[in-house]
Amino acid sequence: MTFLLNITPWPVLSALLWIVLIVTALFFARPTAHKFILATGNSLHRMFRVSSQSLMKAEKGLNDRNREVLLAAGREAKERIIEREFDRINETVRKDLASFSALHRNLSESINRIETDHNEAVEVPPDPPGWVKAVQAVAAIDSKDGRVGIGNILGDIHKSLVRAHKEAMAAYHEASGKRHALLRKMRPEWREIQQTLGKVGKNVDSLLLRSSTIDRHMQEYEDIVKGEDRAVSILSSSSLVFFFISALVLVVAVGGATINFSLIARPMAEMVGGTSLVGGFRTADIAALVIILVEISMGLFLMESLRITRLFPVIGALPDKTRVRMIWITFTILFLLASVEAGLAFMREVLLHDELATSALLRGDGNAPIANEYMWITTAAQMGMGFILPFALTFVAIPLETFVHSLRTIFGLLAIGALRTIALMLRLLGSGSRYVCVLLAQLYDLPLFIPLWWAARDKVGDASSGGKLRKVTS
Repeated sequence: MTFLLNITPWPVLSALLWIVLIVTALFFARPTAHKFILATGNSLHRMFRVSSQSLMKAEKGLNDRNREVLLAAGREAKERIIEREFDRINETVRKDLASFSALHRNLSESINRIETDHNEAVEVPPDPPGWVKAVQAVAAIDSKDGRVGIGNILGDIHKSLVRAHKEAMAAYHEASGKRHALLRKMRPEWREIQQTLGKVGKNVDSLLLRSSTIDRHMQEYEDIVKGEDRAVSILSSSSLVFFFISALVLVVAVGGATINFSLIARPMAEMVGGTSLVGGFRTADIAALVIILVEISMGLFLMESLRITRLFPVIGALPDKTRVRMIWITFTILFLLASVEAGLAFMREVLLHDELATSALLRGDGNAPIANEYMWITTAAQMGMGFILPFALTFVAIPLETFVHSLRTIFGLLAIGALRTIALMLRLLGSGSRYVCVLLAQLYDLPLFIPLWWAARDKVGDASSGGKLRKVTS
C-alpha cells in the first residue's frame, strides 16, 4: 500500500490516480464482468435445479418402492388373515357339518316317531250305543203281537244301556290315558329336535358372520391388489401404529432382559471368575449376556417352528415332521436354560447370605441373626423369575417381527421426507443464486456511477441531436 501511494510525491494525488485507473478499468470491463456474473448465476441456477430434479426423481422412485413394499406387506398380512378365516370356516364345517348325514337321519327318525305317536294319539269316536238298535227293533214290533213283552224288553234295554255306558266310559278313559302317554313320549323328541335345530342355526349364523368378515377382508385385499391410494394410506398409518407399539413392547422386553441379566450376572462370576476381562468387559457379564441371547434365539426358533412368526422362511418351509422335532428340541433347550437360570438365582441368594454372615463376623457380631423365617419368600421369588423370564422373552419374536416389517416403511417415509426437503433447499438455492448474481452486477455498477452517468448523458444528447437533424431534413 505504501508503494502504491508513493507513485507521486503527493499520496492523495496517488490515491486519486489509482481510483481513476481502477474505475476506468472497471468501466471498460463492465460488459464482460456483467456477462460473467450473470452466466455464473444462471449456471448455479441450472445446476441446483438439475440436482433438485434428480432428487425429485429419486424421491419418486423411493416413493414407488415404498408403495410397493407397503402393498406387498399389506397383501401378505391380509392373505394370512383370510387364510386363517378360511381355516376356521373349514374347521367349523368339518366339525359341525361333517355329521350332517347322521343329524339328518336322527331328525328323520325323530319326525317318524312323532308322526307314529301322533297317529296313535288321534281320538277315535266311540261306537254308537246298542240301545239305539234295540229301540228301533221295539218300534218295528206290531202292537198287537208284542203288547205283553214290551215292559220286559224296556227293562232289558235299561240294563244294557247302563252296562254300555259304563263300558264306553272305561274305554274312553283308557284311550285318553294312552293318548296322553303318547303325547308325553313326543315331548322329548320335540325338545331334541328344537335343540338340534338351534345348534344348526348357531352354526349357520357363525358361518354367515365369518362369511361377512371374509367379504370385508376380500374387499380390502382387492383394494390392496389394485394399489388404491386409500389402501396405501391405511397401510401407512397402520405401519406407524405398529412401529410405535412394537417399539414400546421391545423396550419392555429390554427391561425384562436387564432384570434377567442382574439375576444371573453375580452367580456367573463365581462360575467363570469375577476378575477376568475380555475386551474390557467382565467375563461373567459376557457369559450372562450370551445365555440371555441364546434364550432369545431359542424363543425365535420356537415361534418360527410354530409358524407364529415368519422371520425365517426356511424354517416355515420345513416338512411337518422335521418342524415338530425342531419344536421339541428348541423347547427342551429353552427349558434347560430356564432351569439353569433358576439355579443361578438360588445361588445368588446363597451368596447374599454368605456376604451377610461375613459382614456380621467382621463387625464382631457373630450372634446376630443372619436370616429370618421369611427369607424363603425372596428365594422362591428369584427362582421363579429366573425360570419364567426366559419363557416370557420367547414372545419377543412377535413384536420383533412387527418392528422389522414396519421399520422398512418408517425408513422409506423418513428418506422421502429428507429427499423432499433437500430438493426444496436446492431449488431455493438455485433461485437465490440467480438473484444474488443480479445483485452483484448492480453492486459492480455502484462505483461506476460517474462514468455511467456521463455515458447515459452522452446517449441522451446524441438522441436529441439525431431528432433535431431528422426534423430539419424533413
